Amino acid sequence: MATAPQAAALPLLYKDLIPLNSNDHGKWKSRMLENAKFMEGQHAIPLTIEEFVPASRNYPIIFSASDNPVPLVLMGMNEGVNTFMDDEGKFTSPVYVPAYVRRYPFLLAKLRPDTDELSLCFDPTSGALGEFDEGTPLFENGEASETTKAILKFCEDFEGAGAQTQAFVEELNKLELLMDGEVSIQQEGQDKPFVYRGFKMVDEAKLRDLRGDALRKISQNGILALIYAHLFSLQLMREIFALQVQQGKVPQVTELPAA
Repeated sequence: MATAPQAAALPLLYKDLIPLNSNDHGKWKSRMLENAKFMEGQHAIPLTIEEFVPASRNYPIIFSASDNPVPLVLMGMNEGVNTFMDDEGKFTSPVYVPAYVRRYPFLLAKLRPDTDELSLCFDPTSGALGEFDEGTPLFENGEASETTKAILKFCEDFEGAGAQTQAFVEELNKLELLMDGEVSIQQEGQDKPFVYRGFKMVDEAKLRDLRGDALRKISQNGILALIYAHLFSLQLMREIFALQVQQGKVPQVTELPAA
């Protein structure tokens, strides 16, 4: 869940990043976006472990097939397809919105490679911040407003949740519980099933074979509950598949890109 991007590699959803400061943005205000066009066509969104339970009610939760796996929610079975949003960039039904999305257009980012200090930045292309006649002031008398302080705290909390998520994934790797995922869905009227690969998931067989001390540890520290939320959510892949077919965006056999 690293969110300290360098200029050459902006994180998902962000088209640009500049630091928020009172000198340049002292008169700026923030306003609610009318839609979420900024996530148009995004089919996989990063997730923190504290979101597993609410997110598992709406989306399959998988892990990216990268050296450092990241938990993701699937909003579509193929890149460029988001089955939960319409052409206007609005959600078509009430669903859980990941914190990664709710944080936009803000983000804590590292401004210099020689320091670990993170600064509050924002995407200037979002249209959510500017010298508007109406909106919520970002600064008052040269100081951060209560709104900006709340935004900063949300971003700091997200970073903390990201660190906990990374520790969770490291524990899964240490226990060798993650395996290459594969889901086969048979569509009526088709001879061959659609097979999805290119992601990771928890190996249920290895989970069942865990030694008693290891199983007791992950039960006591809450990891086991997160694993089950992930495993139960995988059943929703078939619902996402059916929804995509219903929308006329027939799923293609593919592999999910590494996050």
